[in-house]
Amino acid sequence: MTCRELVEFLSAYLAGELAREERGRFEEHLAVCPECARYLRSYEETIALARGAFAHPDDPVPADVPEELVRAVLAARRKA
Repeated sequence: MTCRELVEFLSAYLAGELAREERGRFEEHLAVCPECARYLRSYEETIALARGAFAHPDDPVPADVPEELVRAVLAARRKA
């Protein structure tokens, strides 16, 4: 498996949707490619942070968040 293939299969891997053979190839690549292993960890951390960000959507916005960002998020919510 190449690094590019690993990225293409990343979502399916994390969802447990890869066939046993594909999962084995994926994990073999992770074992020998520190860059992909690091990418996987950062991807998992990003997912965890995103889930945490929406755990309590009605919490007050921290004071250090730029007002332009708050307006953009609110506008996007209205469009959705």
